[in-house]
Amino acid sequence: MAVDRFPVEASHIMMFARSIGDDNPIYHDADAAADTEPGGIIAPPTFAQASAQFDPDYPLRPKIGEPWFGSGANPTGIDRSATGGGGGGGGGGGGLHAEQHFEYHRHLRPGDVLTATSQPGETWEKQSKRAGKLVFSESITEYHDQDGELVITARAVGVRTEKPVEG
Repeated sequence: MAVDRFPVEASHIMMFARSIGDDNPIYHDADAAADTEPGGIIAPPTFAQASAQFDPDYPLRPKIGEPWFGSGANPTGIDRSATGGGGGGGGGGGGLHAEQHFEYHRHLRPGDVLTATSQPGETWEKQSKRAGKLVFSESITEYHDQDGELVITARAVGVRTEKPVEG
């Protein structure tokens, strides 16, 4: 993922917190948040993932007039057999998001403007009885603020199966 500009706005933080069912006032009430250790409104721990909506090439973001992977039993517009069988690509099985970790170097606050850059991390394999070889791959995304300061390091792990798992 590469994001050139991800503005962090108080209303975005509030809506994100509501969407995950977290009514902690530190995410929406400036007066209540002023009396906390951070001293003001901050973003929830997983908020940085919302930056994907600012990445024009994010594969799970719908694009008007284009087929996309979507979600549910029948993804809209994409023939999975033509793309290697799964969300993770490659192999006869499928892929999935296995882990996500966020390391905060400081609180994310309204007014921050982030940039995000990703690079590959480690890759490793394990053998599975049901799915054959499992290939794990890591992606590291660093979020820097408007002053170039590192704010968040995100680590995602995906896994691709060698063959489909029969239910």
